[in-house]
Amino acid sequence: MENPSSIEWAENAALFPDYPSAAAAAFLSWPPAFDEEEEEGTAIGMMRSGGGLSGPQSHREAEKRRRGRINAQLATLRTLIPMSDKMDKATLLSSVVDHVKDLKRKVTEISKVLADIPVETDQVIVDDAQDYDEQRSFFNAVNFVRVSICCDDRPELFAEMNNVLKELKLVMVHADVTCLGGRVRTIILLLCPDKDKGISINSFKQSLKLALCKVAIPSSSTTYRIRSKRQRFFLPVAHFHSINK
Repeated sequence: MENPSSIEWAENAALFPDYPSAAAAAFLSWPPAFDEEEEEGTAIGMMRSGGGLSGPQSHREAEKRRRGRINAQLATLRTLIPMSDKMDKATLLSSVVDHVKDLKRKVTEISKVLADIPVETDQVIVDDAQDYDEQRSFFNAVNFVRVSICCDDRPELFAEMNNVLKELKLVMVHADVTCLGGRVRTIILLLCPDKDKGISINSFKQSLKLALCKVAIPSSSTTYRIRSKRQRFFLPVAHFHSINK
């Protein structure tokens, strides 16, 4: 079926015989014929792509936001590393990794130091020692026992500890003492008894802990004690009764 618009344009073209043939042909071919299949394919393509330029534009915006987040994170990392303004990304990341490893090493060292600081509660800990390879090879021993004692500092404390070790016939290999605010933490490295003598290691640990608890944690709490750091007073019960009267 002919397009009515094309017939109308052909009739008008007869009124202008002086037009060049190419121009007349282009003029007469307007408007173009309507192709339903082509129009349908174009509509489906626009629907799949999200409509015109919105798909590519959305992708560009997402990529821009992603790059912005990465650059912000890199800027944060540059604040951790001195003189890192001219570093490329690979060098910056490598420097940050080295810096974090160094910080972890320092934290480990500080944690070991803080572990030796006396705490507020009295305690006696007896466990296996794992980090004394040098002493182990020197004494030709397989196992050590590590004792940690935390209690109030007093003049006779170390003499009483020494008496306990002598009674149990133990050999002291190493000792660390830390005092703070009237409290003291003592860490002692002892040789384990020979298994050939028929002594169980667990029984030995329990006996040692029980004997040291009697020294570090006295059963009587009615004595007058002063802690130099915070000046805490522990007075006999009879003294409080006399004050209340």
